[in-house]
Amino acid sequence: MSGIPLTSNAPRPWLVRFKPTQTARLRLVCFPYAGGGAASYRPWVSHFPSSVEVCAIKLPGREDRIRETPCTHLSELLPLLASVIASHADIPFAFFGHSMGALMCFELARELRRQHLPEPAHLFVSAFRAPQRPASLSETHRLPEAEFIKEVGQRWGGIPDVVRNEPGLLELLLPTLRADMAIVETYTYVPEAPLTCPISCFGGMEDHIVEQSVLSAWQQQTTAAFSLTMFPGGHFFVQSAREVLLQTMMQELSRFVV
Repeated sequence: MSGIPLTSNAPRPWLVRFKPTQTARLRLVCFPYAGGGAASYRPWVSHFPSSVEVCAIKLPGREDRIRETPCTHLSELLPLLASVIASHADIPFAFFGHSMGALMCFELARELRRQHLPEPAHLFVSAFRAPQRPASLSETHRLPEAEFIKEVGQRWGGIPDVVRNEPGLLELLLPTLRADMAIVETYTYVPEAPLTCPISCFGGMEDHIVEQSVLSAWQQQTTAAFSLTMFPGGHFFVQSAREVLLQTMMQELSRFVV
């Protein structure tokens, strides 16, 4: 295992509560995509009623944790994240994860079940293949820097110019992005019983990396309701189609907050 010490006694800036409220009836916990941070979910707060408290997981190696060593294996994160979630389980909660975040929140839901801790009431998974489907990605995280940057550009749309043109910023970002790619590419699916919470799956109509056929297989991971919704856009439709995506999510969560 690499990375910072992950113990329940360590400082825990892991869960960002953007607008804490005592009247919330459900927490929506959001998980980052590779290279992303908690801040990308801050604008979501205004799209939900006060009965839904929007939160986000902040991982080492990004934002104000940029100097911390990022984790490279999901097994490093799950026990601690389970503890973090359990400490905020005073009301029902749902998970949303985009790309890498979808894998992370799915495995965290299973970890909570293994530990007999409260489980999510709903799972939203976005732009990631069903975990039981074989991965087609190569070991991108092991490539030399120039090849790594090129591969990221071809697969995911590239690194923003504002980062590319700032050597210091790029130097800070690359280890985190490489570590996140390692989380995805070293993942091995282990069969377990399906979850008992509903799963809503989202995809981009123009996403040539994660196509509808590998999204629909998420249905096998739940004994409850399942839905698959495709939105206009590519892999990051979560940004370009944000308003309609959040409307869809709110409809699914209405049973908790009406």
